[in-house]
Amino acid sequence: MNKKRKEKRSILPQAAAGALLAAVIVFCIMLNVEKNAMAAYEKGKILVASGDIAKGTVLTAENADEYLEEKEIDKNLIPQAAIADAEQIYQQMTVQKLDKGTMITKAMLQDLDKMLQDMSEPVVAGFKAEDLYQVVSGTLRSGDRIHIYTVDLDTRSTYLVWENIFIREVFDGSGVMIGAEDKVTAAQRINIVMEKENVEQFYSELAAGSLRVVKVME
Repeated sequence: MNKKRKEKRSILPQAAAGALLAAVIVFCIMLNVEKNAMAAYEKGKILVASGDIAKGTVLTAENADEYLEEKEIDKNLIPQAAIADAEQIYQQMTVQKLDKGTMITKAMLQDLDKMLQDMSEPVVAGFKAEDLYQVVSGTLRSGDRIHIYTVDLDTRSTYLVWENIFIREVFDGSGVMIGAEDKVTAAQRINIVMEKENVEQFYSELAAGSLRVVKVME
């Protein structure tokens, strides 16, 4: 009897140690599962459009609060090209219309400074709608591209002079800038970006009334 009791007593510590080890293993497994579950639902910050943003809108430090808002979503749903910091997109222009709630990504924007890098000496030239014959019925907006033609007033022949000229800003008759989202107000004053070497010819032909404009459709 004493021998059996001793055997039982010797087994008890082993059983307790085994149970403790099993409990530790189960705890570690559960901890790892919980950690993986939490990682799967880890949140990340992104920028989304707080309202509809028209194509050709230039995003700046001044209008960021008007057009953008920060949100947190599941990190697994955030694309690599998504933008989280508004400062990364200052002085960039939307290349498409962005609906309210759209997640902002790099492909939706065009860096104005990089766009001008391909030009030798870019300058901003301005003209009034009345200076040109039929300036696309006042529909030009920031971000649009135009082709400029000249008409030989003697032969009435038309020639392409400059193509894909970038519209920087447009204004109404009072000098108030027209936003890209405004589809009603007629553009009366237009600023374009062109090479400095072409400005003299541009204004000479503008004064002669020989220039015509067509809008590039995208």
